[in-house]
Parts: sequence; C-alpha cells; structure tokens
Amino acid sequence: MSRAEDNIEWCQKFLFIPEGRHVGQKFEMAEFMKDDFRAIYDNPAGSTRRAIISRGRKNAKTFEAAAIILLHLCGLEAAKRINSQLYSTALSRDQAALVFNLATKMVRMNPKLLRVVQVKETAKMLACPALGTTYRALSAEAGTNFGLSPALVVHDELGQTRGPRSSMYEALETATAAQEEPLTVIISTQAPTDADLLSVLIDDAKAAHDPFTVLRLHTADVELDPFSLEAIEAANPALHVFMNKKEVLAMAADAKRMPARQAEYENLVLNRRVETANPFVSQLAWRDCGGAVADLHGVPLYGGLDLSSVADLTALVLIGKVDQTWHVKPTFWLPEAGLAEKAAKDKVPYDLWHEHGFLETTPGKTVSYEHVAKLLFKLLEEYNIKKIGFDRWNFKHLKPWLLHAGFDEYTITERFVEFGQGTQSMSPALRDLEQKIKEKEIAHGNHPVLSMCAACAVVEGKDDANRKLSKNKSTGRIDGLVAMTMAMGVAPLDPAEVDIEALIG
Repeated sequence: MSRAEDNIEWCQKFLFIPEGRHVGQKFEMAEFMKDDFRAIYDNPAGSTRRAIISRGRKNAKTFEAAAIILLHLCGLEAAKRINSQLYSTALSRDQAALVFNLATKMVRMNPKLLRVVQVKETAKMLACPALGTTYRALSAEAGTNFGLSPALVVHDELGQTRGPRSSMYEALETATAAQEEPLTVIISTQAPTDADLLSVLIDDAKAAHDPFTVLRLHTADVELDPFSLEAIEAANPALHVFMNKKEVLAMAADAKRMPARQAEYENLVLNRRVETANPFVSQLAWRDCGGAVADLHGVPLYGGLDLSSVADLTALVLIGKVDQTWHVKPTFWLPEAGLAEKAAKDKVPYDLWHEHGFLETTPGKTVSYEHVAKLLFKLLEEYNIKKIGFDRWNFKHLKPWLLHAGFDEYTITERFVEFGQGTQSMSPALRDLEQKIKEKEIAHGNHPVLSMCAACAVVEGKDDANRKLSKNKSTGRIDGLVAMTMAMGVAPLDPAEVDIEALIG
C-alpha cells in the first residue's frame, strides 16, 4: 500500500472516537478524510511541506488534527522520524487545549497506546519515550516560542488570526528549517477577509506556486444561494456522514429569518470569507472597485484628513472624478521609530508597505505634524485641490505647522473644512460612498493600506440615516476609510467633468 493508505490503516486500527454520539466506536475514516491523507502523504511532487485543510465547523477538523499528531507521535510516521518534536498551536489557551484533550482521550481509550504514551496534563504534553517523540500544545497567549525544532506543526483554527501576520506562526515556520522534511498542517474554517493570514496562504496555494503545498478547501461558491442544500453540502463534506443534518439546516433557517446572523452563518457553516461584524463594505464589492487610478493632475480634487493622536495612523485621501468614476489617491503616515513593533502589534506589514512606497514615515516616536503640513503644502501646489475635510480634534495642533509650511490664513480657511464625526455629517457621506462603491464608480487601485482600512471598517447606528464608522467596534485601523468618507462628504455630487484628452492636448 502507499504511504497514505498505510497511515489510514494505522489510524483506523488504533484510534477510537473520543466523544460525541459515536464515542467509543472504532474510528472509520470518512472518505473526505482519506482524501486529505492521500493529498498530504502521497503528494506526487514529493514530501508535502504545507497542507491546508479548510471546511465548515463541526466537520471533525480538530479530530483529524489529533489523529495526525498521534500518527507522528507513536504511529508509522513516528517510526520514520524518531526523536521528533511535534506541536499544535491555537490563538487561545482554550482552543489549544482542544487538540491536546482529544489526542489524550484517544490515547487513554486504547490500552496499547496508553502503554507507550505518557500524558503530562499540566504541561499539555504527550511523550513516547520508546521513539523519543514529544508533542506539546502551544497558544499565542503564552507568547512567541523560540528555540524549538519541530518536525510537525498543526495550526488549529488559524482563520481566527486577524491580519497577515502571526508571531507564533512565523516563529514555528522558521524553526522547521532545521528539519529535513518538516510538515505544517493548517486545519481551520476560513478567515473573514482577504487580508488575514489564512486567506493569504490559501490564495498562494490556489496559485500553485509551490508543488509541496497541498490545499483541501471545501467552501460554498458565492454564486450559490447561501441557504440552499447545495451550498451547505459544498462546505460540509461530513453533512451526510456524521453531522447533525437537521441542526445544520435549522441554522440556515435561522440565518435566513434573522439577517443579523447571516454573516456568522456564511463564515462558520458555508466556510466563506465573510466579516462576522457589521462591515461597511463587503470584500467582493471593494475588489470590484480596484481599477487603476488615473492621473489626477488638473482634476478638481476633494480630500479628507484623519489626524492621529500621537502614534496612530494618519490618513489623507484625495478623490477626483474622471469619466464618471471617482479616482482615489491616499497618503498614510506613521512614526518611523518602532514601525516593526507596531506592525507586529497590529498584525499588518507596515514595514513592508513603507518599503514599497505605500506608507510615509515621520521621524521620532509620534506622527510629526510638521512633515504632514509640508506634504500638504506640496500637494496643494501640485494638484487642483478644492477642499479638504478635517476633524477639528487635532487640527489645532496641525494649523501652526501649516502656517510654518507656507500656508496663509486665507488659504487655510478657504481650503480646509471642518467635518463632524457624528451621524449628522457622516451618514450622508457614507450613503454617497456606499452608492458609488455599489455602482462601481470608485477606482482605488487596490492600495494595500486603504484596502486594510476598508476591510476593518464597521458601521454603527440605529438606521441608514443615523450611521457612522465606529473605531471602537471595527476590527483594525479604519483611518483611511474615515478620510475617504470625509472626502466624499466635502465633494459636490456632480462636479464638472474633466476631459483628460483635452488636458493632454
């Protein structure tokens, strides 16, 4: 038999179902699980380096993770790699304990395994002394773990990691470099947005850049009716095997009856990338507006300026209408000092964005309003900027630097417009921006910092006429979208059309 078939046979011979309706029964691996094993262990390209298994909740993902760990701890894979270190990771201690607890229950349910495997509850550790293999469950809450040399890492529910970075993931991935044939297995439902780590890894796997990366993705296509049986089956291969079909269909009915629950249902049951909060704009709608940005020299521009407090993101977004489309030119600032640390804290690559020209930095540990003012003066000289909306909260600190940069009082009064952050000012601007996005009359060029802000933005308010962007409820930095909303708010709905060819001529 092949390596995968041998491993399937070992699991079915030695493992028992540890909990649920069929607790105590011998493990009969479902066909979709066997396909996972075949993809991982019979990869025609060679030894699999990374395997990503993603499907809806309650499809025994954690159970499969525990089975893979025991296979490498005391099974056939362990016999090939004695003295190996194995780890599972999760975002929280509670989540990390789930894989360990299942693996421990499997060991205790089979006397043959219990004779060769030691259980160390307090350390969340299993050991097989005869083979020198050890397994530990780690959580991101415990901090980054260096000094490890794992042969196998199982990342459980990596989709819960927000942003494209995880110190735990990066530490363990770099630690595998000492191994000849390391294996990383990621088992998770999808992350909410394209900018999250798991989404980045899945999209890279879809592109098939690395033949040693395996992707096993079960998700409901966006074209499918989310409440249809076809959509549910697409994301849940265990629906007709061991899942409670009646309960899953009841969840679909609840989500259809109560729209507030639909986002969570689509993410967890249909395994779609859906923000479970109340996002201002869907990822699909935002991507549809990712067209190239036109040359805005000579075009009447309108802006929004969201000034940070001390060390946060400061954003200026300029918009101009060309050929019935609002083209977007954003600028972002962060302090130069501690940029890498802030990137790690916010879990977004500020340092890389700076290297590629998408993010400006100012000297020191706080955003220098002097540098912001100098760039504003330069932009007003270069572009036809009509109005810039601003939040008065920090503008009093910026104004002296505007005068120092070369602005006079008349220009400041004429060009800079106070824009309230409450629902009275924000609701109409949000409505106009939302309409332009839905009608695909926005071109933002997929600017990564602005796209991050759009992905994190959450609205609050009792109805469409009383809405605003909420920094407290949003999942990350939204300063760019706040500035873009203000820009839309100070812009006339129907500015004079600009004939680009006439300007060139």
